[in-house]
Parts: sequence; structure tokens; C-alpha cells
Amino acid sequence: MSYFFNRETAHKLLEEHVKDDYQQMHAKMVATCLEAYAIKLGEDKDLWYITGLLHDLDYFEHPESHPEESLKWFKKWKFPEEMIHAVSAHSTKKPRLAIKSKLDAALIAIDELTGFLYAYSLMRPTGFEGMKPKSVKKKFKDKAFAAKIDRKEIEYGIESFETDFAEHTQFVIEVLKTLL
Repeated sequence: MSYFFNRETAHKLLEEHVKDDYQQMHAKMVATCLEAYAIKLGEDKDLWYITGLLHDLDYFEHPESHPEESLKWFKKWKFPEEMIHAVSAHSTKKPRLAIKSKLDAALIAIDELTGFLYAYSLMRPTGFEGMKPKSVKKKFKDKAFAAKIDRKEIEYGIESFETDFAEHTQFVIEVLKTLL
């Protein structure tokens, strides 16, 4: 692995390339959820965390070509191929790259869902506390709420990750409660 591939450097890269506070928070939400799943599944928690932290590294600077620029950077920095593939697979550009690993599927299952859950938490007086998958599902069906969130992408990720909406949503809620 490259000497660049560690949490400290990943956080520095995030601060250097992502200047938007929400996008930084989003990266940390995805990273923390991926790390929690890595621990649960016996996977490499650093690999999963760093993948989540840097999955949108080029989005702030290159939104139109995302994630192409970051993929070039990751290759140049000799980051792990599994991370590079996961970031590439999370792109919705056609033709879509096939999912090859649990990390690929987990990133897709978590990415948009964290944004949706965060938006929903802002509406609730108790935030994430007491949030239930059943109420999330009801909000999920309301296309006017958080309209920019791609629900089909969340469903594709959950299906690819071979989990159930309620179980996955509850897991992500529990993780986000510890972070926010």
C-alpha cells in the first residue's frame, strides 16, 4: 500500500479538496457507517473508512466529471484497487461498473441513504433519536421530500448489499446517532 493510505492523510486530503461543510460531513457520515459495517462483517475497517471518507473527493472541484478525477489521483497515489473499484462502482454514469465486492455494495447502499436520513433528522425535534425505519420508509415514498436524493440508487445499493431496507436503515441510524 502507498504511504499516503492512512486515516490522517485521508482527512488532510478531504480538507484540501472539499471546502463545503456539508460535503465534509457527508464524507464522515459515509466513512463512519462503512467502518461500522466493516467491523460487523470482519472486513478491513481502515480500507472501508478511508473509502467512505474519500468517495466524493473530487466532487467539490469537478462535479461534472466526478469521480473520474479522484480515480486518477487514487491510482497515482497507489491506493488499493478495492477502494478504486468501489469509488468507480458508486458512479451512476452509464455503462455502470459491475459490483465486485461487499465494499462496492455497501458504499452504494450507504451513500445516498446518509443524506436522506440527515435531511429527515433535521425535520424531527429529536433528530436521529427515536427515528424508526418505518417512518423513514414513509418519508422515502414522499418524492417531494429531499427530492434530489436518488431513491432508486438507495434501493439498488440495499439489494446489491443483500440486506433488507429496515435492517440496513436501523443500522445506519444507530451509527449516525453516535456521530451527529
